[in-house]
Amino acid sequence: MTKRLFSILALTGILAAFASAAPVSFNIRDYGATGDGTTIDSDSINAAIQAASKSGGGMVWFPAGTYASYSVRMKSNITLYLDQGATLLAANPPAEGEAGYDPAEPNVWDDEHRYQDFGHSHWKNSLIWGIDLENIAITGPGTIDGRGLVGARRFLLPHEQELEAAPADDEDRGERRRFRRSSRSGNGDKAIAFKTCRNVTLRDFTVFRGGHFALLATGVDNLTIDNVRVDTNRDGFDIDACRNVRVSNCTVNAPSDDAIVFKSSYALGEARATENVTLTNCQVSGYAIGSLLDGTFDRSVVAAPDRDGPTGRIKFGTESNGGFKNITISNCVFDRSRGPAQHYEEGGTLEDMTITNITMRDIVNAPIFLRLGNRARGPEGTGVGVMRRVNISNIVVYDADARYASQIVGLSGHNIEDRTFPPLSKCPSVPDVFRSRWNVLVEVSRVDPPLMIRSGSVYEVVEEGPVCSLVVARDDQA
Repeated sequence: MTKRLFSILALTGILAAFASAAPVSFNIRDYGATGDGTTIDSDSINAAIQAASKSGGGMVWFPAGTYASYSVRMKSNITLYLDQGATLLAANPPAEGEAGYDPAEPNVWDDEHRYQDFGHSHWKNSLIWGIDLENIAITGPGTIDGRGLVGARRFLLPHEQELEAAPADDEDRGERRRFRRSSRSGNGDKAIAFKTCRNVTLRDFTVFRGGHFALLATGVDNLTIDNVRVDTNRDGFDIDACRNVRVSNCTVNAPSDDAIVFKSSYALGEARATENVTLTNCQVSGYAIGSLLDGTFDRSVVAAPDRDGPTGRIKFGTESNGGFKNITISNCVFDRSRGPAQHYEEGGTLEDMTITNITMRDIVNAPIFLRLGNRARGPEGTGVGVMRRVNISNIVVYDADARYASQIVGLSGHNIEDRTFPPLSKCPSVPDVFRSRWNVLVEVSRVDPPLMIRSGSVYEVVEEGPVCSLVVARDDQA
């Protein structure tokens, strides 16, 4: 009997220890959330976050349901867990004079100086936001749907159009109009925005119609993004002035803007580098919005808002004040999109970058584009940037638009330094298949007029004023 009692007490102690070690969960329904897709559940969600924060942290649980919401305010040591069947839905902007999304906070570096655009300069006017936090995460197999965010409402689904009293927004007509609309009281323009945070994890969830940005991370250190799916109307991930960044196993469809873009803007009031970055095992594309998630992979989009082909690319810049250092991009797939690009316009130094093991299909403009420019948005004295020690290898491109050459573009007196590419391979005899000196294999299946290989070389250097470009040699007389 004594042994049995001792065993029971020991087992009880073990179970209690396990219970105390388990993460504390806060069900948003216990705080009044309805999940009916119509009732605004923001207050209930924020109450659950506040309760978890007061307890020292924990997991805020979104069970199955559709939770219409305005701004969700993250706290340190909090994980938002979106369960299977759970959707956090960006509520439509409120009527004039009613409370909605949190207003955009002042930022002198945009409001007065305009060193970067409005979207990159404000964080609180978002569906989920956090500033000066640590140890935060959004995880789980659920969905964040930014339907009500500025710029996303024109992508209503057919059944949503029937339910809406007002028609979807017209297509945006320029950045200034977007500034006016997104800064209007009660409107939100981003799905997720974090500023000056550390130890941030985003994993396993889906973002649909993310507004201006599905994610804006500015000044975030130790950022991990893994197995996140994005099918959105503007940018996918905007990673700005961040350090120690790991992006892996993500799929981002963004026909109208960049899929994954790294920046180093002046939004924080300092030139802070984006550095120590690995991006691997990801796919980016420019399919019609929604067709990534529904599995149709619709290739009907012919132009982004800038009137070029669908975007959906990986890019660095154009904001580059702080520079980029120690970057690797590997094992990525581009489909129906533009190729990887480095647009370097606002000073700073880009150095020590490797791009390798990339496959691209149906590329609508330059397969590879490195450009050193001088827009010089920044404090007085901002000069031309530096681009050096860039290694590009093992790139395969199929069905690229032959009107566009890969380009390395510098300025007079400002060369792109220390480029490393594999040696030029012998050009094959088939006229619509060619290799470049970068070990890029390009097969062109639709070319009019036919692309001809001239003098055994595909690329030639031409000088045009102060700019030196690498362009495809085309013999239109052949």
